[in-house]
Amino acid sequence: MIIGHQKQLEFLKKSAELGKISHAYLFSGLEKLGKKTLALEWISSLFGQDILKRQHQDFVFIAPVGKEIQISQIRGLILKLSLRPFLTPFKAAVIDQAHLMNQEAQNCFLKTLEEPKGKTILILITEYPETLFPTILSRCEMIKFYPVDKKEIENYLKEKEIPQNLIEEIVNVSMGKPGVAIDFLLNPKKLENQKRIIEDLNKISKSDLVYRFQYVKNLAQENNLKEVLEIWLNYFRNILLSKIKREENFKDYSFPKLKNILQKIQTTNFLIFTTNVNPRLALETLMLEL
Repeated sequence: MIIGHQKQLEFLKKSAELGKISHAYLFSGLEKLGKKTLALEWISSLFGQDILKRQHQDFVFIAPVGKEIQISQIRGLILKLSLRPFLTPFKAAVIDQAHLMNQEAQNCFLKTLEEPKGKTILILITEYPETLFPTILSRCEMIKFYPVDKKEIENYLKEKEIPQNLIEEIVNVSMGKPGVAIDFLLNPKKLENQKRIIEDLNKISKSDLVYRFQYVKNLAQENNLKEVLEIWLNYFRNILLSKIKREENFKDYSFPKLKNILQKIQTTNFLIFTTNVNPRLALETLMLEL
């Protein structure tokens, strides 16, 4: 189910009705906004069947292996796209986290964009479009995704018949990201985990560097590091919004300090999960700003 993004969906549907579908799209925006969900549902509507329920012969889905999308994956994609469609008039492919294509993979993929074979629809999904080659960006139609209105997430949760107090809590912490709201709905323990992580964060911000560095030494080895950084990011965004709306003062955090913290968390997240940077060193640098 698509939550929000009606303008983007209507644009794609209208393009299909008018026969003006581009051969390549770039879906850009924050993580867990619903970019991949919309891409898969739109392709399903074009194919006339749910590609999520079974492996469709004319559809290819590419996701990173470890921290990158390798050239071998792109070569495999090109080979599949070179074959004639089996069941539909065209082939389609989605490349999730396209920013993780290494340079070789991007160069290889660029040739497909420049000389597409047959009728093909390519959708690249990314949080970091600026990391892709300009030549790739110039050959894709850009569709941007933004946080969804809280009311739309609330309406979705109401359909699930869960308690109102839980709905309000999920809506507030999801920060306009439907994927986050669905994660909390499917796994209520995540809410309790988030509270614990925020308690730890408040303790860290009042501690000396020795304690902070010891904390990140352990954190760097955790499997949920990405989740922790996302929670930190949302927490400080909420503080910033509260200050803007003058709901709470948060004297310890000025606007410039909050802006700097948010930038540092985003940079740390990007470096740890898209490069070979040492996670512990990246986190220690972040600790100096909190």
